Amino acid sequence: MNDKDLVQQVLNGNKNAFRFLVANHQRLVIHIVGRIIQNKEDIEDICQEVFIKVFRKIKHFRGDSRLSTWIARIAYNTSISHIRKYQKDEQSYDENPAIVAGHTNGEPNHKSLERKEAKQFLLEKIEQLPVHYRTVLTLYHLEEFSYKEIEEITEMPEGTIKSYLSRARKILKEKLEKVVENEKTNIFTEYV
Repeated sequence: MNDKDLVQQVLNGNKNAFRFLVANHQRLVIHIVGRIIQNKEDIEDICQEVFIKVFRKIKHFRGDSRLSTWIARIAYNTSISHIRKYQKDEQSYDENPAIVAGHTNGEPNHKSLERKEAKQFLLEKIEQLPVHYRTVLTLYHLEEFSYKEIEEITEMPEGTIKSYLSRARKILKEKLEKVVENEKTNIFTEYV
């Protein structure tokens, strides 16, 4: 079912169509909200709030963009509003290079374990980025939105988006280099 047909079904009162809409876009909303809001208890409430807003505002969906872009915009705005309302001093650039290794459930494959730890480490470092950096990074790399779509979602100019992406990558690179350097130093001192 295409976006236009789905929206029309929801507008016609088809409850299953709205359930389908939620099921198809739930991961996207959780991902966006989870990248902006760091308080795990608030994420579920904000995601619910997003879908309530989607339901209330769906009659205003014009179809100029993809439905996922429109929903992502609502998720983004709802999350930013929450931060402004409840978290005045939202995340700043954290220099803490501590690694919190993820546990696995007895994964026998050593390379698989390393990949899981590396992915977990990278996600933790992304979480430490300032909110605008991690949001743009998530939308571009993880959700694979184009610059134009990110511009629609965040109302940031394309130049700002590119700048934030560049700065986020640079910060992540610095954090990773710091950890690699610390690991080299630790390994060196173990054998000296």
